[in-house]
Amino acid sequence: MNFVSFALIFTGVMLNAAAQILLKAGTNAIGHFEFSAANIMPIGWKLFTEWHIVVALSFYVISVIIWILALSRVPVSIAYPMISLGYVVGAVAAWWLFDEALNPAKLIGIGVIILGVVIISRA
Repeated sequence: MNFVSFALIFTGVMLNAAAQILLKAGTNAIGHFEFSAANIMPIGWKLFTEWHIVVALSFYVISVIIWILALSRVPVSIAYPMISLGYVVGAVAAWWLFDEALNPAKLIGIGVIILGVVIISRA
């Protein structure tokens, strides 16, 4: 895989992971809510105007465009498993930003994901 292909995949994965973290930050800012007929509009408006969520959705759009560019250069059997690196980034970011637990089971899982991506990328 050449540098451009790797950069496209890496950028797409990082944008997707950042979008997930921003969605979590947005829902934290809004707080817990229940959907009902009475609050669809108020909650919808809060979601639509929460800057974390707006930026997250923008990141998703950009990541799809970048991902299309990546798939035009790399076989999907290599590119698609790279998306799992987003789980690694997301878990570490959630630990750092939201104080979520990184227990031994999660760390082992992260190690397995990284090992799997290395094996697939060399195949």
